[in-house]
Amino acid sequence: MPKVNVLGVDFDNYSLEEFKNQFISRLNNHLSTMIVTANPEIVMLAKQDPKFMKLLQTTPDFITADGIGVVLAGKMQKTPLKERVTGYDLFTWFMQVANLRHLRVYLVGAKPEVIKAVKEKIAKDYPGIVLVGAQDGYFKDDLKTMAQKIEATKPDMVFAAVGFPRQEQLISIMRKDNLPALMMGVGGSFDVFSGQVKRAPEAFQKTHLEWFYRLITNPTRFKRMLALPKFIVEVEKNKKSK
Repeated sequence: MPKVNVLGVDFDNYSLEEFKNQFISRLNNHLSTMIVTANPEIVMLAKQDPKFMKLLQTTPDFITADGIGVVLAGKMQKTPLKERVTGYDLFTWFMQVANLRHLRVYLVGAKPEVIKAVKEKIAKDYPGIVLVGAQDGYFKDDLKTMAQKIEATKPDMVFAAVGFPRQEQLISIMRKDNLPALMMGVGGSFDVFSGQVKRAPEAFQKTHLEWFYRLITNPTRFKRMLALPKFIVEVEKNKKSK
């Protein structure tokens, strides 16, 4: 399956269902798997940070288009991506899979009250999950030490919500150690999963305006949102230079 390159980052061109089939196969075979769900902010950071770009180009097994801006970029380049595949949708699906299969799951990230609420939700709604760790994002350990602590619990799945690029840096250590787990950075997914933050209503999701909903409900995100127009300008410039 061909990849779609957007400003140096290679996105896997699968539908959500195709991604799911790939992940189930890797779980069945106990393969070490790193998934990055990349939005325009992540791409723009990688463009500015050579170390992060190298990480994205060499370590992940899959990169999904988590952001309508990335899908739009594919269309602009005439290299369309099949669909947007969000980290939150994948995370909730992985929780269902882990519940059915009684898998060992490690969670790291978010505020202490959020991770506490996530633990309570898993105990209530996903009793089949074996939660081997639930660490908030305010740990004092360096990333290598944190990775070793996670590896020691022998997880089948690891989800990190400590913000990019830190979550990808943490997971890349475990991927290089060949930890036989499925590992993914999930950004603010714990906040939504726990009910502490509401996801955009379905109407906003269907029209790909979740970013706008987040902006009007949290105006402090305005500075972060500026990455999207800058991203589109960069894609247009890159297209013309080819």
